[in-house]
Amino acid sequence: MSDEQKPPVPPAPQTPPPTPKPQVSAQPSPPQQPGVVTRRKFISWFALGWIAFSAAMAGFLTSIVRFLFPNVLFEPPMTFKAGFPSEYQVGKVDERFKIKYGVWIVRSPEGIYALSTVCTHLGCTPNWFEGEQKFKCPCHGSGFKKSGINIEGPAPRPLERFKIELAEDGQILIDKSKIFQQEKGEWSDPLSILKV
Repeated sequence: MSDEQKPPVPPAPQTPPPTPKPQVSAQPSPPQQPGVVTRRKFISWFALGWIAFSAAMAGFLTSIVRFLFPNVLFEPPMTFKAGFPSEYQVGKVDERFKIKYGVWIVRSPEGIYALSTVCTHLGCTPNWFEGEQKFKCPCHGSGFKKSGINIEGPAPRPLERFKIELAEDGQILIDKSKIFQQEKGEWSDPLSILKV
């Protein structure tokens, strides 16, 4: 067949042009109106509130637990044994209980007595000077005789004595809860000195 005899080709049906899809703009969303809370903002504030509440409760519970376990001050006992009278020499000051119990033990010809290591001026701890035969306070210079009588400085009164007696086993028993003051005439009490 010749080119002339071919039936005419019908034109292709025209399809309508595709409709364009709406474009999503990359612009930020319009500003929110004041007073409107978004979900994200609500969850953020809610989480922050729970964190603050949890921290407050943790602090409260810590203080409650701290209250249940109060500070305990461990002090040396008020009563202690200081060995046998034969361990102490006449005319000597024994300092072995100065740090642990705050007591000097002195043996004089009259007997054995226990002196407090607290200065009667402002509560410092005096030192015993064997060469000078006196107690001397390093804070303000108060001086005390071996007997505890104040002889110099600003100390207003003598050192205090503690109760001293013999225990059942023959050792010296010192009771720091009972104090004897010279200015009140208490050094004449038989419990202020141990006669040996």
